[in-house]
Amino acid sequence: MTISSTPSTVAHRPLAGKVALVTGGSRSIGAAIARRLAADGAAVALTYSAAAEQADALVHAIEAAGGTALAIRADAASPAAVRAAVAETVKTFGSLDILVNNAGVAIGKPVDDVALEDFDRIIDVNVKGLFIATQESVRHMREGGRVINIGSINSEYVPYAGGSLYVMTKAAVAGLTKALARDLGPRGITINNVMPGPTDTDMNPATSDFAQQARTYVALQRYAQPDEIADFVAYVASPGASFISGANLAIDGGYAA
Repeated sequence: MTISSTPSTVAHRPLAGKVALVTGGSRSIGAAIARRLAADGAAVALTYSAAAEQADALVHAIEAAGGTALAIRADAASPAAVRAAVAETVKTFGSLDILVNNAGVAIGKPVDDVALEDFDRIIDVNVKGLFIATQESVRHMREGGRVINIGSINSEYVPYAGGSLYVMTKAAVAGLTKALARDLGPRGITINNVMPGPTDTDMNPATSDFAQQARTYVALQRYAQPDEIADFVAYVASPGASFISGANLAIDGGYAA
């Protein structure tokens, strides 16, 4: 299905007529991004790996608010599942304009305790899955397409031990973003890396013992809320960000200041 809109609708909904795919979109930052892009007028497909009830509830909430959404089960570590999710998005909505690579895992261990299985898993999701989603999605994008990676400010600033695997993958995403900007620029497609600081999510709740320490490194002395990250992503997806590409964009409350 294709989504159409009147000029007056576009003025209030900057993404009207666009189609977005948000990987890992059933909870926390991903869910906030899916809701915000839908509110801005995009038809939104979101992937999930296990949280079927949360994904279905989010789709229903978006539809109840007047939006259009689709939940697709797809493990980000499975190349076949990622490719199938892109294909289903295009088949359902007729096109693909915005990809948000949000799916990710975090493994925190001292270097001596890291198993090869940990290494392989985090690479498969945070790097390989992101690359395949991007590769497959841009084949369907026209001029004006957007790829938005959700990285981490920890790719630039790491004030704690045990984060070697996670930081490695987010640094890879930062470098990949810059390199792919050169590939995609001649096609009129932008790619950027949004790097949140400490954010209140299922993986990193603001009430945890870790959060008590992490908060002391944030200039604003608090965790971000997922909706704050989603607001920034919505801007990067919007027409107003058409000349931003290859950028690593911090939204960290002064964490790395």
